[in-house]
Amino acid sequence: MKPSVFFELVEIKAKTASVFPFLMGTLYSYYHWHSINALDLVLFFIAMFLFNMAVDINDNYWDYKNATGDDFRQKTNVIGVHNLNIHLVGWLDFSFTVIAAIIGLFIVYRTGLPLLYLGLFSFAVGFCYAGGPFPINRGPLGEFFSGFTMGYVIYLIAIYINVVNNPLVDLNFKFYGDALLSSLLTVFAISNLLLANNIADQKEDIGLGRKTLVYYLGKNNSIFILKWLYVLGYLALFCSVLLGLLPKLMLLTFLIIPIVYKNAKAFSNNPIKKKTFPLIIKNLLLITLTQTVTFILGVIFKL
Repeated sequence: MKPSVFFELVEIKAKTASVFPFLMGTLYSYYHWHSINALDLVLFFIAMFLFNMAVDINDNYWDYKNATGDDFRQKTNVIGVHNLNIHLVGWLDFSFTVIAAIIGLFIVYRTGLPLLYLGLFSFAVGFCYAGGPFPINRGPLGEFFSGFTMGYVIYLIAIYINVVNNPLVDLNFKFYGDALLSSLLTVFAISNLLLANNIADQKEDIGLGRKTLVYYLGKNNSIFILKWLYVLGYLALFCSVLLGLLPKLMLLTFLIIPIVYKNAKAFSNNPIKKKTFPLIIKNLLLITLTQTVTFILGVIFKL
């Protein structure tokens, strides 16, 4: 398998959706408690990245297997387009998953059971997303699970790993709630990625038997939700800074609002997969990158 085909199979371009929450979770734990658990953090990053690739392989595998027509298999799905061996793809998926699980269990052994529960939730979402009798991506909850799992759970795990052995940290309801509020802009930006994808694929999804959120709400209502998720995300960021959960310098993220708005408007006016959907991908990259950079500046300058 050529590297370019492999990268397409694992959807390498979408990995910012997991890498930046990981970085921001690490920055959050250092900003509040100056806690960094380097070994377990590196191990988690490896396991997270492997499992993220496994999930995308799994998505492509089951989309290929569950496709109702050869047209989608041969012209759209990466496995059919490049004539990949379906059994090899399955073994690749299995291998990445097993390695990620072994590393994850080792980290659980070192840090405690809460990580096991978070990991089991992530694994369940990852493989029920496209597989199983009721795949998440064929129903109306895909946006919620993708945003929550990648935007919040990865962020939370990175925080937890760094602070679990810090006696000053109380892992109570407030701890988890503060982490959720401070991650919501990322959560909503990731959710919007899938929502925009489903808006652009509305006709194709109906033909494939997928009843996504767009199927139930319609295109116009879904576009309305997409716009407001950005608004609510920025409101959550402002509240997080106001409450002292995030550095004040992260308010610089508001400077990119005109770009985010312009991209969202262009997509909303003409939601086409190849033409305007990349603008929503750019929004996700821009939002998460800007948050990470301003977070780093906030940690450095303590502002």
